Amino acid sequence: MPAIDSTATLESGSPSLTWPAALGENVSERELTFAGFRYLCRTVPSSRPRTEPVLILGGSSQDRYSWVRHEARLAEVGEVITVDLPGYGTADFLPASYGIDFLAATVRHLIDELRLPRVNLIAACYGGAVGLRFAQHYPQLLRRLMFVGMTPAIPEGYAAAMRRWDTMIRQGQIQPIARELADHFMSPPGTGTVRRHAAISRLVYQQIAGQDPQQLAMSAEHNSRLMHHEWLRPEPVPVVPTLVVTGEHDTLTTPAMGRALAADLPGSRFLTIKETDHLAPLERIADFADLMARFCTDDPLEDLGYLNPPEPCDIPLPR
Repeated sequence: MPAIDSTATLESGSPSLTWPAALGENVSERELTFAGFRYLCRTVPSSRPRTEPVLILGGSSQDRYSWVRHEARLAEVGEVITVDLPGYGTADFLPASYGIDFLAATVRHLIDELRLPRVNLIAACYGGAVGLRFAQHYPQLLRRLMFVGMTPAIPEGYAAAMRRWDTMIRQGQIQPIARELADHFMSPPGTGTVRRHAAISRLVYQQIAGQDPQQLAMSAEHNSRLMHHEWLRPEPVPVVPTLVVTGEHDTLTTPAMGRALAADLPGSRFLTIKETDHLAPLERIADFADLMARFCTDDPLEDLGYLNPPEPCDIPLPR
């Protein structure tokens, strides 16, 4: 899922995506180092926490600021942590020889450094692969697990396009890639009603086309990482409350893919968000923040106007 710059706005007459006011002086940022690579985290405190801290792992083009619009609602229930892992955002460049295992270990290092006993982990798109590997390797650190736009395998068409994009990025052909990526992330016209579809499509294109040389180098390396490391590994998954979420019109990581993932996760539920596609967290910002907060506090997810009914999967939680 792509990031949207904190200064981005839509043209006159469109719904605003301007950055919200800061959440106070207690918001903190911290630089850390793991295995020689510098990375960064952002922490928003909660005045009256009702649950364990909420740690968000965003998609491949996201950074620690991509979820600022969701922080106020989440901070009502718990501390909020976002992160630029090595290779992403403004963290150190990470060679593609370092894969998902390394990124999962970096998440473990972050939790240790913050001295957190357990977290609610929300993992979106590429962050879902990192989040699942983290859950498999460090289950004792998890309280709840939520996947957003996640799939059991990289979609075949996207994988084929990545090989072509890798060459194009290194040749500096950015605008064609930006157009293709925006088209992949957004559902095609006529798929169904998607909120802010045209405006967010424009912003996604602008953000990708406007990458600086360092960001382009990271994007190329990210593509290499995806192509040379396994997406999922058949290892045990911890039994914790788990939710898989997809936009009802998502054509990149489709609802069918989300259901297939949820069917392999013990005690998981699956649901779709109305009038959204792969970029549901941006298309329904307030509703998506509410969904995350509700899941992390075990509040009911039924009878919410922005959701289709949750679907229990076939693997029950053991007694």
